[in-house]
This record gives sequence, C-alpha cells and structure tokens, in this order.
Amino acid sequence: MFKIQTLNNISVNGLERLPRDRFEIASEMAKPDAILVRSADMHKLDIPTSVKAIGRAGAGTNNIPIAAMSKRGVPVFNAPGANANAVKELVLSAMLLTARNIPAALDFVKKLDGDDKAMHEAVEAGKKKFVGFELPSRTLGVIGLGAIGVKVANAALELGMEVWGYDPAMTVQNAWQLNSGVRQALSVDDLLSKSQFVSLHVPLLDATRGLINADRIKLMKKQAVVLNFARAPIVDEQAVIEALDAGRMHAYACDFPSTALQGHPRVLATPHLGASTSEAEDNCAVMVADQIREFLELGTIRNSVNFPEAQLPMLPGATRLCIVNQNVPNMVGQISTALAKRGLNIADLLNKSRGDLAYTIVDVDGGDTGEAAQEIEAIPGVLATRVIAGR
Repeated sequence: MFKIQTLNNISVNGLERLPRDRFEIASEMAKPDAILVRSADMHKLDIPTSVKAIGRAGAGTNNIPIAAMSKRGVPVFNAPGANANAVKELVLSAMLLTARNIPAALDFVKKLDGDDKAMHEAVEAGKKKFVGFELPSRTLGVIGLGAIGVKVANAALELGMEVWGYDPAMTVQNAWQLNSGVRQALSVDDLLSKSQFVSLHVPLLDATRGLINADRIKLMKKQAVVLNFARAPIVDEQAVIEALDAGRMHAYACDFPSTALQGHPRVLATPHLGASTSEAEDNCAVMVADQIREFLELGTIRNSVNFPEAQLPMLPGATRLCIVNQNVPNMVGQISTALAKRGLNIADLLNKSRGDLAYTIVDVDGGDTGEAAQEIEAIPGVLATRVIAGR
C-alpha cells in the first residue's frame, strides 16, 4: 500500500487514477511515499525522508524545493501542457479585450448615471474614446514555443494574424504541432521589431528575468500590446508603465496584479487565472497522478523537472531495482558488480542522465535482491535505491 499526501485540494478525477486497494490518500499522514501539490509553498516544509516523489498538479514548480529534492534522489513531476488550452484561451481573450479597449469601456459604463436619455447621450458622446482595432493583418510575436505558445500561435493564425515565433530550445514534439504558417524570428529582438502583440511563454530563469525591458520596448511597433501569462518578473513593470504613460505602448495584459499596476487604465490584470478552469484542473491532476503511480509501481519517469525520462517495460517475474546517483563514471559498472557477486542475472537495464543526476533501472532474474540493494546504496554517489517486487 502506497501512502499519498495531498497539500491542496486535488481534482477527484485525478485521485480516482490511484486505486484505493493500492493507494491510501489523505491531507495529513505520517511517512507518505509521495506528495501531490498545487500551489502550497513547500520550501519551508519539513518534507519527510519517506517521500520518494512529488507531483505538482500544474506546470510551474517554483513552490517546490527542487534542488533539495534532487540531492535526496527524489523526482519532482509536473503536468506540462495539461493547462495549455486554458492559458491559450485567456491569452486570446486578453488580445481581444485590449484591441477593443473593453476594460476602459466597461469602466466608463459603470460610472454612467442619470436616466436612460442621459445615459444614451453620454454613450454616444463617449464611445469614440474607445475606438479599437481588429486582429486580422495584425502581427503577433510568440516568445517560447512550448505547449502553450504553440497553441497561441496556431490560434492567432486562425484569426487571420501574421505570427512570428522564437524558441531556440523548441522540442521536436512541439515543432510537429506548430502550424507551418508560423514564421521563425532570428532572435528576441528580431521578433519584437516585427510585432504589435507579443505573448510570453517562457519559464522564469535568470536569463528571462526582465526579458521585456525599456530597451526592448523601444524595438516594438508603436502602440504594441504585451501579453504576460507566464511569470510576473519576466516583464519590467516600471518600464511598461512608463511606456504606457508616454503613449509608446497600447496596453499591458498580465495574470499578475501588483500595486504598481493597480488602477492603470491601460493595464488588464487578472488574478492568476491562467489554469483556473475545471478542465485544466482535471487534466493536471490526471496527468500527475498517472506519473506518480507509474513511478511508485514501476519506477518509470515521465515529465520530471529534475530527472531524465526513463521508461522500461517490466519483464514478467523480474525484480526491479531503481537507483538514483550522481552522474559520475563507473556507476553502472559498480551496480553490475554488486549484482553479479550475488549471482543475480541482469535481464534488462536502462541508464539515463540529466545534468548532475543519473537514473538506472535494472530488472534481475530471481534471487534475493535485498543485500545487493543495500550494497548498491552504500556506493559513494548513490542517492537512493528502491526495490520493486516482480508481478
């Protein structure tokens, strides 16, 4: 029986992927095998040493101490792409709202008073202040062509926009999904110089902090709109406010309200709604629950932010050893030697690495693997060892 602790409310559709005859699930429990989390901040938590995996029912993992978990040999899983459609729809909504000056127009209507005749006269006199523009023939630049960026780019093409994209680390899988009509920019600066709308879909890293700053705003077309539904610090808020006040930018739409942005007539700020749909919450929970189950039952790793992908079909009757170690030479040799000393035959083996970590799955034929696992765990550089009984 595996024990799963939930730190937030996790969608029932996700929890149902964990059969109750094999998984015990509770918000509070001693010695959990895994933790499922959404937004809870785990940096100050005393995470039990029993924890073998952490699953984030969402894409971002800033609330999880990934470096500390890596040192303990604990994979952290997330759900990339599960909320992509929800974020895409919010980005498209922001494009339409800012293009037609809807937020300011709604505020104007809320402040109307008097009888119907007076309101009608005020509307006819005031509506010219909110003249907007249409999206067809306008240019959208998408920085970051992951699951969300690809959907945004493809949808914008369907709306008749000219679309440019930039992502030097784009995966083959995402490339297959991208509409061939999306044009390739040579750099961030090249993309900005072509775009009236710019949508950001990159993680928050040292290299992306302040990606949109005063100098880069000057490269954009006049009356440009920046759409930030990634992370707040990717955009220099003060530079944006100055550009809006100077008439250099048309609008700034983001999912991250702040005191600096509050009340600005050219800012559309939503309360972190990117993944806030019932469908996205279900999708994220189902994906991460499946990944946690596969890891606990089979040692398989999919969509981990700190471990390599590792998928090896388990041979019938075999016993599986899963070993996490520092990515240094001769680890596989030492593991094989420990098994051979006890007469354990290797039926199948997979070794993958990612950065400073390596992960090895070994299926062995019969025999007692307990002593071999103990010897392997004592090898310098081995961070965690787990035995999964054959079926």
